[in-house]
Amino acid sequence: MKILVVDDEEDVRSLFEQKFRKEIRSGQFAFSFAFSGEEALQFLAEHPSEVVMILSDINMPGMSGIELLKSIRKDFPTAPPQVMMITAYGDSQNHDQAMKLGADDFLTKPVNFPELKEKLMQLPLS
Repeated sequence: MKILVVDDEEDVRSLFEQKFRKEIRSGQFAFSFAFSGEEALQFLAEHPSEVVMILSDINMPGMSGIELLKSIRKDFPTAPPQVMMITAYGDSQNHDQAMKLGADDFLTKPVNFPELKEKLMQLPLS
C-alpha cells in the first residue's frame, strides 16, 4: 500500500520509517513524504492513482491540511485516496470540519503508532 505522509515537521520521515520498519521491508507499506500541502498536491499530480492513503497534518504553514483535503476531494474525484487527518489539537472544530470535508479518519498527536498500524491493516486496499 502506497502511503503519502504530509507534515511540515521533517523528522516524521525517520519516525515513520522506524515505526513501520518491518512493514516497509516486507513491501506491505511504501511511504512517500511531502513537507507541505503544495508539495503533496504536486506529488499526487505526478503519481495519479498510486497513493492509497494520505496521512496529513492539519496545522502547517502555507496550505493547511484542511485546505489540502478540500483540494484532494475536488481535484482527484476519480481515484480518491483515503485521507486520515492528524493534529496536535484534538478539538471538535478541527475534527468536525475535517470529517465534513471528506476525511476518512482523524488522529491526534502524538500518534499512537500501534493504533495507526491497526487502522492501516484494516483497510480493504492493503
